[in-house]
Amino acid sequence: MARPPLPAAAPLAFLLLVLVLSAVAPAARCSTAGVGYVSRLLEIQDRERAPATVQLAAARGALRRLLPSRYSSFEFRIISKDECGGEICFVITNHPSFGRRGAPEILISGVTGVEVLAGLHWYLKYWCGSHISWDKTGGLQTYSMPKFGSLPRVHDAGVIVQRPIPWSYYQNAVSSSYSFAWWDWKRWEKEIDWMALQGINLPLAFTGQEAIWQKVFQKFNISTSNLDDFFGGPAFLAWSRMGNLHGWGGPLPQSWLDQQLRLQKKILERMYELGMTPVLPAFSGNVPAALKDIFPSAKITRLGNWFSVESNPRWCCTYLLDATDPLFVEIGRAFIEQQLREYGRTGHIYNCDTFDENTPPIDEPAYISSLGAAIFEGMQSGDADAVWLMQGWLFSYDPFWRPPQMKALLHSVPLGKLVVLDLFAEVKPIWMTSEQFYGVPYIWKVSFLCMLHNFAGNIEMYGVLDAVASGPIEAYMSENSTMVGVGMSMEGIEQNPVVYDLMSEMAFQQRKVDVKTWIDLYSTRRYGQSVSSIKEAWNILHHTIYNCTDGLYDKNRDVIVAFPDADPSSISFSQLRYHRYGKPLFRGAVLNEKTGLTDEPHMWYSTSEVVRALELFLAGGDQLQSSDTYRYDLVDLTRQALAKFANELFLKVIEDYQRQDAYGVAFHSQKFLNLVEDMDTLLACHEGFLLGPWLESAKQLAQNKEQERQVQRLSVTDLLVKELFGNLTSAK
Repeated sequence: MARPPLPAAAPLAFLLLVLVLSAVAPAARCSTAGVGYVSRLLEIQDRERAPATVQLAAARGALRRLLPSRYSSFEFRIISKDECGGEICFVITNHPSFGRRGAPEILISGVTGVEVLAGLHWYLKYWCGSHISWDKTGGLQTYSMPKFGSLPRVHDAGVIVQRPIPWSYYQNAVSSSYSFAWWDWKRWEKEIDWMALQGINLPLAFTGQEAIWQKVFQKFNISTSNLDDFFGGPAFLAWSRMGNLHGWGGPLPQSWLDQQLRLQKKILERMYELGMTPVLPAFSGNVPAALKDIFPSAKITRLGNWFSVESNPRWCCTYLLDATDPLFVEIGRAFIEQQLREYGRTGHIYNCDTFDENTPPIDEPAYISSLGAAIFEGMQSGDADAVWLMQGWLFSYDPFWRPPQMKALLHSVPLGKLVVLDLFAEVKPIWMTSEQFYGVPYIWKVSFLCMLHNFAGNIEMYGVLDAVASGPIEAYMSENSTMVGVGMSMEGIEQNPVVYDLMSEMAFQQRKVDVKTWIDLYSTRRYGQSVSSIKEAWNILHHTIYNCTDGLYDKNRDVIVAFPDADPSSISFSQLRYHRYGKPLFRGAVLNEKTGLTDEPHMWYSTSEVVRALELFLAGGDQLQSSDTYRYDLVDLTRQALAKFANELFLKVIEDYQRQDAYGVAFHSQKFLNLVEDMDTLLACHEGFLLGPWLESAKQLAQNKEQERQVQRLSVTDLLVKELFGNLTSAK
């Protein structure tokens, strides 16, 4: 059933909102101290960027894939920073031929191809009332767009939107395993289009590095067979790259390694064509066991167990080469140089996280400083213009990193040569407690400033929208700010689209966003029309599910997604009681160390209010039944409500057991099992929650029948063991 377009007054409403939200604040600073520190790199990147013709062709290719029937309605242009007041910007104007039959209607100009597509997205959102999200979360909503030849005009002077800071970062080191493991080029092309439309210009690019490592380690007399036990399986490469485990799910066939390297070259080519700066990996010290035999005098340490299956040394306890050993710089240089030979170019930014969940053996600041200097030397010896990009997660969770140790690491590298990702900034911003990372440039990430947001790929409706709408601005405008970017670093993607829609905008905002106003328009854009019950529902979701202010990491601890191995006699029932409104009275561990569930389910809102929001969603169904975005949100919200209800049923089962009420145990256990079946039926209603696409994408990468069987077996195993990792690592 076709849905009616937005009312004629809607484009004006969107226009007024843009003027309120995106107008350049006259008093706003155009840069920070941190931007000054990385200015030389920015100049190099500007000089080495793809020619304007290449960027325009790439941007128009994305437009054709996004809006094939509206392709001729837009014209794109690459402009200089001088035309943007010396900053990075996009400009939206009416095309000079606007009104002529068949002529382009809107002209979008930008400093890069990314800016052009971000400008297109801005126009689609705030003049056409459209919405763009991942296909799994509902995809593209363009029903609200006026017909061809009738696109809304912008005001005569046009609209210019500047970036207050240069970089918009995307991805987490483990996203490649939680979400990207089985992607082919078609899926990657779609993701790169999505990145550009969101304004992302600093994405991680980790695909295919195992084939590079093969060639590097051969130079150090490590054979291909020695690496069979070093690389993990396709969906566990992230943890083998970080030195958390080895060999699990392997060995990888040579055809897989070669295929992934070819895929990486396509990914990098498209990113460069759009004007992005891909972040390449650098050597962190993780080495195969055979290196210890070949270089017996090298400082190689065997690490302890990292949540590996049964602590089996076949999978756990990897080897780490000390950064102060001369061999570290040799391998680091060889890895950078081999990437340059394979790819032909670089954006000069390299990610390395030697100390992420690997604590240094000594806390002496001088030693830590020598480690940092050696790690950077490994990069710089291969690329004289190298800049080290490091996750700041270690400063958040590891008590080892006190101010002296933190300063020693951060100051071990020349100023402007190290950039830190403030990985959980929407909840626990490190920049506030570390004097702006002691003067070192950083990126505010969601997880929320650099928004981490999602742990272990576990799905849960969750967010801190008010923090997202204000945190980057507070950081940017703070005294002596060293902020150089914003970012999103969720471990698993394709969930909570409202959070990422807002966060991507913050790369272009110079003022705090009024979330109440923004979310009213979001619901209209997401579904293509304004429905009063849906608006009311989203207002409830804003101050409940999307207003988590308790400071806890959200890892979806709901009982229904935990392993069913709880011993009811070990549960301290008195530690977890719920109000009739759904909020916990007490916090603390619920189960003992021998069980899989070590934390209570995360509850930060009134369940009765969220049930009311669900009722309002259902009330809007007649008007939105043809909307895929609505169907996704309805399924997701119902899943959320059922998951929290399952927690209550579980507690009733435990209470009955401890009272030795056999009838109560049987009754509530059956209700719980019925709820599991109900949820299975529910999730089958939308492709975004199905297992089949994951299995099918794995099969499509196989090159023969034997590989197809192997890959399908691995894809199922990967899901099961990743679920185990999600539960184990949530206990850290």
